[in-house]
Amino acid sequence: MTVAIETHELSKSFGDVHAVRGLNLSVERGECYAFLGRNGSGKSTTARMLLDFIRPTSGSSSILGGSGADARIRAKVGYLPGDLNMPRAMTVQDAFDFYGGLAGAPRGSEKPLVERFQLSIDRKVRDLSTGNRRKVGLILAFMADPELLILDEPTSGLDPVLQDEFRRLLAERKAAGATIWLTSHVMAEVERVADRVGLINEGLLAKEVSMQELKHQRVGSIKLTFEQPPGADAFAGVPAARHVEADGDDLVIEVDGPVAPLLIRAGELGATRIETIQRDLDEVFLDLYEGDGAGDR
Repeated sequence: MTVAIETHELSKSFGDVHAVRGLNLSVERGECYAFLGRNGSGKSTTARMLLDFIRPTSGSSSILGGSGADARIRAKVGYLPGDLNMPRAMTVQDAFDFYGGLAGAPRGSEKPLVERFQLSIDRKVRDLSTGNRRKVGLILAFMADPELLILDEPTSGLDPVLQDEFRRLLAERKAAGATIWLTSHVMAEVERVADRVGLINEGLLAKEVSMQELKHQRVGSIKLTFEQPPGADAFAGVPAARHVEADGDDLVIEVDGPVAPLLIRAGELGATRIETIQRDLDEVFLDLYEGDGAGDR
């Protein structure tokens, strides 16, 4: 079996609100799939349906070859909800003992992660900050070394240092063969670990792209240096050259499309230096999202 997550026309409505509409996904084992969208677009609802916490209105889903309702399947999944609720009088160590035991995690398996995330285990849940509650949730999701991780906004509330530590942990688990399905608003997180990205809007899957495609679209412009700069019209007719502007001895070219023909022309014109100017991944994401009619409505 190579497919870890599969949905077929998965839909969920709450009265007149259509949270997820006809979702078809296929995530391979060992893949990291980032499921991205604005708040209220259907990301968390999808995660809950995958684990059978809520039932679909129509359609179906499977994880690790079975149902999210199957305890044997669920034992192989590490889940971090967007909003983690635990008994407020419970201590952090109580949470690891109780919930870790339910997941089949060996006693004490949380200790390396507790140290890694610098978490005090004696404090009660009611006394924890938002960031520390997030740490507890992350450790609970990872401590049983699951085959599949379903993570809903995993770094929400974590400071930048711990966000970076989380990304390293995620990359380690991916390298060890775990499948990862995550939602996130942190593009650096997505760029570091994701193989593919799905963009969801108003319950509909608007677009799927590989991370390689997304990175290619980060090249926003190219700066070319010449000993004798040609005129801006030297790149007329090159499909990728959207706009050319002179900057001293340089030409700055906005790129829209494959860059190979543009670089060939630059070589013919005697360019002595080439510098790529990358756009933020957030900007690329918004271009893709809005380009598919996924703006606010």
